[in-house]
Amino acid sequence: MLILLPPSESKRAAVRGKHLDLGALSHPALTAHRERVIGALQTLCGQDPAAAIDVLGLGPTQFDLVVANAELTRTPTAPARSVYTGVLYAALDLPSLAGQELRRANRRICIASALFGLVRPTDRIVAYRLSGGVKLPGVGPLSGFWCPAVSNEVAVGSGLVVDMLSSPYAGMVTVPAGTVTVKVWQDGPGGQRTAVSHFNKATKGEVARVLATRPDEPHKPAELVDVLRDAGWRAELDGLRLDVWRRD
Repeated sequence: MLILLPPSESKRAAVRGKHLDLGALSHPALTAHRERVIGALQTLCGQDPAAAIDVLGLGPTQFDLVVANAELTRTPTAPARSVYTGVLYAALDLPSLAGQELRRANRRICIASALFGLVRPTDRIVAYRLSGGVKLPGVGPLSGFWCPAVSNEVAVGSGLVVDMLSSPYAGMVTVPAGTVTVKVWQDGPGGQRTAVSHFNKATKGEVARVLATRPDEPHKPAELVDVLRDAGWRAELDGLRLDVWRRD
């Protein structure tokens, strides 16, 4: 099983650690793409910071992120499970995993990244600012740039794919046939179900944790429902859409 997750915009920079080693990352077939994106981002941020603010969609008070991007290959790294700190990752709580649970999560979770293409929780990466919707000078729209290579990596030996990607990261991969998407719901005052917005990321993080750490790995869409129900979740399968109700 492969669980596709978006990255978080918020990241925790490492204080100390090894510098970035692209050769040590998982999915080595993406190395050349990573080198090109990193080179283009460092050039933009190092040579034209004002343009970088505009290209990256930053505000005037976020100049420190441009500086950090320019120093990507010279700053400390940490495992991706510690670098990503957004709402989804707070609920997923990867830093609390160890032993077999961490090994399962590292095998089952793939994080889409505008800078690295795909990373696993234990890959050592730097904190960076680059979103999937950016059109990077010298590279072009990042979703289109990454899509062929990332799609190939996802398609090779991944088994059942569970897609929790958000836009624009969904544009970075053409998922294989049979991929299950996750939709989060809640019951309204009249009993009708409504799509969740505020708790969407947190719920997906909690669901991803259950699926990533469970000893018995689901191989069919219907088995996802069984796993979640066993863990106390309300879940249903609608075709290839996994409907999950947020927990109060």
